Amino acid sequence: MGVNFAPDGSGPGNCPALVLNADFRPLTYYPLSIWNWQTALKAVFLERVSILSEYEEEVHSPSFTMKLPSVIALKKYVRPARYPAFTRFNLFLRDQFTCQYCGTKTRSVKDLTFDHVTPRRLGGKTSWTNISAACSPCNLRKGGRTPAQAGMHLLQEPYKPTTFELNERGRAFPPNYLHESWRDFLYWDTELER
Repeated sequence: MGVNFAPDGSGPGNCPALVLNADFRPLTYYPLSIWNWQTALKAVFLERVSILSEYEEEVHSPSFTMKLPSVIALKKYVRPARYPAFTRFNLFLRDQFTCQYCGTKTRSVKDLTFDHVTPRRLGGKTSWTNISAACSPCNLRKGGRTPAQAGMHLLQEPYKPTTFELNERGRAFPPNYLHESWRDFLYWDTELER
């Protein structure tokens, strides 16, 4: 078997399916849209998806054997929301996991905080247009002041991103492991083979 999702590479639990929309693009890039093998098989049997690629790993019943799907596409197009939910993760993705004051980059949400550019005590709202990613030292340094009062400058003014923009940003953060069968359906910033 060529499945290597776990160190031992065994069992169907190590066979998630990449989920594509009906236009053959991932529903999301970051996090990458994947389903566990049970959810993927259920969608296959309910005829909601088409199988585009399979693992060598099989599941068996007394009268049935089937290879597990590795790439599936929805049969009906799901229109993505124009704007993403305002969540901590999406905010950090918008800001590319970078402190908007000092430029420190990280891939971990635990190393970032969010900062009210206009402090709440001055009427600042918790919204896309007033929140920026900040590292803890910069957030502490700024405190309850505006960036101008603290002598700090934002790398980028906060704004409300579109879902398309966040998907584009997510493409810059490919997962640590991609199954070989997924590569033809993902468009990471990699050079094409000649």
